[in-house]
Amino acid sequence: MRKVSITRRLIVFVALTQVVLTVAVIALATYLMRWQLRTSFDAALHGRAMAVAALVRFSEDDPPKLIFDPRLFPQPIDSRYPDLFIVYGPDGQVIAKSPTWTTSISGLQPRNQSHWNARIDSRRFRVIQLKDIPVLDQEGPGIANSATITVIYAASTYEIAEHTWAMAILTSFGSLILLALATTATVWLVKDGLSPVAQLADSADHVTAADWKLNVPAKVTETVELAPLTAAMDRMLATLERAFTSQREFVTNAAHELKTPIAVLKSTLQLALQRPRRADEYQRELQNALEDVGRLETLTHSMLRLARAEQLRSGHRIDMPLVDLAASCEASAERWRPMAETKSVLIEIQSEGAPQVNGDPDDFETIWNNLLDNAIRYSPVGGKVRLSIARQNGTAHIEVEDQGPGIREQDLQNIFERFHRSDPSRSRETGGYGLGLAIAKAMVEAYGGSIEAKTRSGCGTTFYVELPVLS
Repeated sequence: MRKVSITRRLIVFVALTQVVLTVAVIALATYLMRWQLRTSFDAALHGRAMAVAALVRFSEDDPPKLIFDPRLFPQPIDSRYPDLFIVYGPDGQVIAKSPTWTTSISGLQPRNQSHWNARIDSRRFRVIQLKDIPVLDQEGPGIANSATITVIYAASTYEIAEHTWAMAILTSFGSLILLALATTATVWLVKDGLSPVAQLADSADHVTAADWKLNVPAKVTETVELAPLTAAMDRMLATLERAFTSQREFVTNAAHELKTPIAVLKSTLQLALQRPRRADEYQRELQNALEDVGRLETLTHSMLRLARAEQLRSGHRIDMPLVDLAASCEASAERWRPMAETKSVLIEIQSEGAPQVNGDPDDFETIWNNLLDNAIRYSPVGGKVRLSIARQNGTAHIEVEDQGPGIREQDLQNIFERFHRSDPSRSRETGGYGLGLAIAKAMVEAYGGSIEAKTRSGCGTTFYVELPVLS
């Protein structure tokens, strides 16, 4: 797949925008300059036409007639090209006209307009027509006071075109210089502005399993747009580090826990094969080996349960049946009652309501089994284990309380860790593998709940479980 450069896109976009703005500025400046020149030119053209009109006077003949005096004819606007004019009297007769006058000029006049453009021999002219201009010289006998004339005057616009092009070239040259400077500044600013992104990517590239720290420069953390991304990446890396550490510790602890029963099993079988034995001796050694296999099976089953809980917590869930939590707790209590009776421990059940959740019944029984197993093991002979179930505000509250010695404060925060034993004197044979509470916590959290333990030295421990239930 073709890679896309954000830097290149931004530079191209900004450069194109600047080019468009530059072209617009040049076009606008050229238009305004041309409009101003034309306005000034029209004013000059009007003055020339009025000057021509002032050269018309009455003759001294009797009767007098209108004549034109060319001695004071004004200089042309553009010395390279002569001006054109024609003067009509009140009766439409031609009083005077320039030697190069052509009738095609008046033929191009738009309707009801005093100014228009004309082209003569590939040259452009600006034309003005002044109507009903009174004759200035109206003194003398027999001269009518209402005598008026019409003047059509045309001048070359070549000078306007020259100034317009000069202005356009000058504006373009200056704009191109500014465009080059702006583009250079834009390239530098865009690259400098996006450099924190590259620095963040470089920092992320240096994250390893040995160093999960996102070491970013101060410029990255000071960038407002990158601050949320940096914080999110820090949280993500912290989560990944915890998951990786947990996974590594789980594998290490699992290998360590599996090593002992496998070694014991291997020693048992090797011992059985060291010398010929009687059938009853082989049977006894095989029975020992079977017990070792049973411990392996128990550990493997616990590890699979924990893996299933992790899978559920990751969102790998399917449609599950409805589970009555009170009935589930009572079923687990009945299952553990025979073991409790061997220690003269009483299991007391208190139930208020019947909270229900969607889930796997075996998962919830695993939670209660682990909590009851822990409570019965720690309870003294003749003690009591209380199991209570209640519902409040859409939440099921389950408590498992024992009357054991309690948990040391320094061990309380670690009791839900895998392979953790708060009492080092308890062996695998008497205390399990330290996975029960870890499995219970993973299962509870997989169903959106929480679990915590509170203890008082010498007064027992209480486990509190909260689960969201159906409304």
